Amino acid sequence: MKIRTATLIPTLILTVAPILWCQDQPAGKAPVQQRVAELKQSIAANRARLMKYQWQQNTVVTIKGEPKKDEAMSCRYAPDGTVQKTSLGPGPIPQKQPPGGLKGKIAAKKIAEMKDYTERLKSLISHYAPPNPVMIQDAVTAGNVSLDASGGIATLTFTNFYKTGDKAAFGFDTATKKLVSYNVNTYLDDPKTDIVTMTNKFDNLQDGTTYLSETVLTAEGKQIQITTTNSNYEPVT
Repeated sequence: MKIRTATLIPTLILTVAPILWCQDQPAGKAPVQQRVAELKQSIAANRARLMKYQWQQNTVVTIKGEPKKDEAMSCRYAPDGTVQKTSLGPGPIPQKQPPGGLKGKIAAKKIAEMKDYTERLKSLISHYAPPNPVMIQDAVTAGNVSLDASGGIATLTFTNFYKTGDKAAFGFDTATKKLVSYNVNTYLDDPKTDIVTMTNKFDNLQDGTTYLSETVLTAEGKQIQITTTNSNYEPVT
């Protein structure tokens, strides 16, 4: 299962900027207009640098702690800004053949149900990654956003972002103007028993370019975890 996170950084900054505009700034801080301009300038420069790189993306899927898929992809940006991915293998991990008879039918049914669940999980997360600017603005209009600043990190938390009772929080370093985290707490069907979380980590290349280093998606009820890492960034030749 692939999760579209490679274009997450530019979308986040462009949608966070209007929210920061509306926040009261502490005395002595730069005017809101200046801070927003700095953020836009920073992400524009970062986006341009990322377009010049190619990298490797690894995705590991585990169910109840057992690896089910380990896939590597070669990634690079296309001229239109989308991410092109080429499989490097090996893909799904060979599993034991289900037994025949009634037990085999039960096992096959469970496998089909799990595949359906993961597809629904993929659809759910697509509403969060990358965040939809319209949903961001709807949350702001409804007053479902809060800002917390501590230790140089500003964290914006959205509630009722896509589903009633969910939360989406992303933080950035106010000094470097770089994203450092993006976390989602939501659910698929039941908000108490079908909880889904997504955490994202960011890192920097030697030239200061920010990239999404790791995404961990967890469906607690089904004990499914999907870990995606991005590494081996190299200039496009």
